Amino acid sequence: MEETTSRPAPVRDGLGVGLAVGLSGIAFGAAAVTAGLSVPQACVLSLLAFTGASQFALAGAVGAGGDLLAATLGALLLGGRNTLYGLRMADLLRVRGPRRLLAAHGVIDETTAVTMAQPTPRAARTGFVTTFASLYVAWNLTTLAGAYGTSFLGDPGVLGLDVVGPVAFLAILWPRLASSAELRRLAAGAAAIALCATPFLPAGVPVLLSAVAVLVVMVR
Repeated sequence: MEETTSRPAPVRDGLGVGLAVGLSGIAFGAAAVTAGLSVPQACVLSLLAFTGASQFALAGAVGAGGDLLAATLGALLLGGRNTLYGLRMADLLRVRGPRRLLAAHGVIDETTAVTMAQPTPRAARTGFVTTFASLYVAWNLTTLAGAYGTSFLGDPGVLGLDVVGPVAFLAILWPRLASSAELRRLAAGAAAIALCATPFLPAGVPVLLSAVAVLVVMVR
């Protein structure tokens, strides 16, 4: 007799991605507290923002001494890609009414990847819900654990935890950079703009200015 799996493929995919990626919330919690945020602030940010790259960007800008407005604008700019994901997945998810707000909150890199990998619309919806639910719960619980644990340290920078945010952010971006020469050129241009602007502008502003590289690529 052939062995059968107990869970459908989209459920397995969603749980696997959700739990694996959710563990990196520990790194965000540690990075947020190291940057100067309180434990409640870090947790609220994960609850309401729920987009890892943007959260790390905000914590990094605040930690570098940038004002909250510039850090928030940078995070929003980085999270704007989720809008494009939503436009593409709208026909697959077919969510109507107030539930669209909840679904929109869950449209991020990981849920999009699992959803788009499924062979049928029904499997896509199952994959989306499973990934969103498991990742949201895991990410927020591990954010609390990382932030609460780091808050007991007198100076997290002494243990080198001040590099957790940048390293985790790079880890999130690296698979995308490795798979696309166009993205590598874009990242190099954005980095060059930010580095050139850093000596002359307040912290957080060079990150916003680096978005000019994205506009050049879009126009081209």
